[in-house]
Amino acid sequence: MGLYLRKDLKGGGTIAVWEITETEKELLDILARDEEDRDQELEEIALYQSEQSRREKLSVLCLVQQLFNEPSSQYPQGPVHIGHHENGSPYIENDSTRISITHTKRFSAVIVHPSEEVGIDIESIKRDFAAVEKRALSDEEREDLVEKDETDPEQMEERNTQLAIYWCAKEALYKRMDRNNVDFSRDMEVDRFSVREEGEIDVVFKYPKSEQNDEEEFEMNYEVFEDHVMVWMVG
Repeated sequence: MGLYLRKDLKGGGTIAVWEITETEKELLDILARDEEDRDQELEEIALYQSEQSRREKLSVLCLVQQLFNEPSSQYPQGPVHIGHHENGSPYIENDSTRISITHTKRFSAVIVHPSEEVGIDIESIKRDFAAVEKRALSDEEREDLVEKDETDPEQMEERNTQLAIYWCAKEALYKRMDRNNVDFSRDMEVDRFSVREEGEIDVVFKYPKSEQNDEEEFEMNYEVFEDHVMVWMVG
């Protein structure tokens, strides 16, 4: 399928989504069109035992390659290489553009910005979010969930979508903050929201008491498509 969605954000920044329908070989063939040497990145990906994981990682490289090779792109032209910090967070080795990455079995997505910090996460609504509800949400956030009624499929889908938005928002914020030892239920608070096809949500990050900044507020956006939720932030 290739590029599924491209979204140029107000104030700068771009989101791109790839639908992963290609085989591993087809993804490698797409990357081979780029004359730049990618041996190190491909060797790291080859270490994954799961073919699905390799396809997801390769699709990210294809996505970035396409994004940075567009003639009208606001980003530097030419191949880019993705490295990872010790904590696993990605960065572009040969450019200062900020990047955040996410992927599921069906989609991979990136958000890039010339200078602002970014975060993005995507998740299937069909996932079992029981563990997320128990460990990643505060008591107040659980109280805001749609009532669980397994006899009502529509209500259960809305509840699962709500949980997916909570999880993606906290994951995107975690990526943007780039900090270790973050407690998702204690250190992040998502304001109450109504589930729509797309919308905005407010999230608070609570710093440890030893730091001068007690908390910081952020605005995020989300979109629901193809039984998936995507949440992103800039700044």
